Amino acid sequence: MPLAGAAAAPAPPVAPSLRRGVNLTNWFRFPPSAEPAALAAYLPDGAMAALRKAGFDFVRIAVQPDVLAGDPRRAAVLVEAVARLHRHGLAAVVGPHPRGWKLEESAADRAALAAFWAGLAPLLRGLDPRLTVPEALNEPVFNADPAAWAALQARVLAAIRSALPSCRVLLTGADWGSIGGLLALSPPPGSGLLYSVHFYDPAELTSLAAYRPGLDRAALARLPFPVEPPGCAPAEATADAATRDLVRFVCAMRWDAARIDARFAAAAAWGARHGVPVLLGEFGASAALNAPARLGWL
Repeated sequence: MPLAGAAAAPAPPVAPSLRRGVNLTNWFRFPPSAEPAALAAYLPDGAMAALRKAGFDFVRIAVQPDVLAGDPRRAAVLVEAVARLHRHGLAAVVGPHPRGWKLEESAADRAALAAFWAGLAPLLRGLDPRLTVPEALNEPVFNADPAAWAALQARVLAAIRSALPSCRVLLTGADWGSIGGLLALSPPPGSGLLYSVHFYDPAELTSLAAYRPGLDRAALARLPFPVEPPGCAPAEATADAATRDLVRFVCAMRWDAARIDARFAAAAAWGARHGVPVLLGEFGASAALNAPARLGWL
């Protein structure tokens, strides 16, 4: 028990909650130009101030590893960009969004993930740890072997922690970071961990089944949300049998607000059971979807 009148130790700074964020997907991922000067100018201070004024408290910066490769100035621009975001009161989630990696089967790609964090994590060390959130990886797949992803993620976490012991770290499950992937994940021990899910269910609606080329996307764009009696009959007006079968399948699932609520409730229950926050890192629906369904889903 402290002595009366003794000076109390200062409380550790409280990490801000990540309540309202926006993804920045064409800055360090698929940038219009990878020239350091162009990267530095992409999001000026006025735009950052406008984001904060609009009520956002964090941004998520997608980093394409090969954009940083080959020129150390690009990584320096990224670090300075995060520092500028901090000066505007915005936290920054930063993580790799690779193109073409096959982590499930390629030792070289797994080594590239390790090299990414070995290079970037020490550069983030001088930033405010309350506002800097490393994200292990965007949308790992590992559908056939989620345990392999859990083991790889644990190694990534250790590498990040070795350089950034005070930062919160954002982890995720397999299956493209879906809610199903989260539910199958056993969290590693330790504090300061957050967990991300991405939500695009049902993909037949939100992306017009982009995973299946050759379908009648115009017909899929007419799918309703929510699905209510009499169902999806108008959307079945297509000559393509495969599209008709998929439409009937989606309609039979009866996607509506309650079904979406149930998916989020499952993620929330997982977070409560493990005592960790769960962040909705991405969600969205194609602009090609009919406006009533798109707005209803959102």
